[in-house]
Amino acid sequence: MFVVSYAMITKLILASASPRREELLRSMRIPFEAIPADVSEKEDTTGDPFHIALHNAQLKADHVLKRYPNDAILAADTIVVLGKEILHKPKDLDDARSMLKRLSNNTHNVYTGICLQYSLQNIHITHCEVSEVRFRLLDDSIINDYLTKVNCLDKAGAYAIQEHPELIIASYKGHMSNIMGLPIEYIYSLLKKLKLLSRE
Repeated sequence: MFVVSYAMITKLILASASPRREELLRSMRIPFEAIPADVSEKEDTTGDPFHIALHNAQLKADHVLKRYPNDAILAADTIVVLGKEILHKPKDLDDARSMLKRLSNNTHNVYTGICLQYSLQNIHITHCEVSEVRFRLLDDSIINDYLTKVNCLDKAGAYAIQEHPELIIASYKGHMSNIMGLPIEYIYSLLKKLKLLSRE
């Protein structure tokens, strides 16, 4: 895991209900509170993935900032893109199975947009990171096995790279944390640059 010996000066709120993002942020040893953003995300399947990821991250940050105007807010949105098609969270297991079949033996991109807002210091930063993932050739038995081992319904593209990757992943380029849903290497660098981190 990505571990640093720093502590957040101010209170940080992670505008997310994702346990994966909580785990990643916790690995940085930065105190934070996770508060889900109850918003309707943009789920266009043919739009610009870069702008959709940023739009949804901004939407989540704005929602939580209204309730906690004096705190630093961090929000993120991750989407999977195969060719020109955006794969959001599957509607059901049949949809998840269909997504995995399309990803089989193909290379796709994972976009994670983030938004950091801290009104007390006039900070409003957005960023989108892109990683590349190559899937193994999957037959029906592998897909069924994966679906029994991983809860795919809450994951964009119907998979999680950190869960049983030996079944589905051939290779990837970029930071695994970004593929998981939160590019912590970039976030750490950003917080340090903004002097929102201090040595313990």
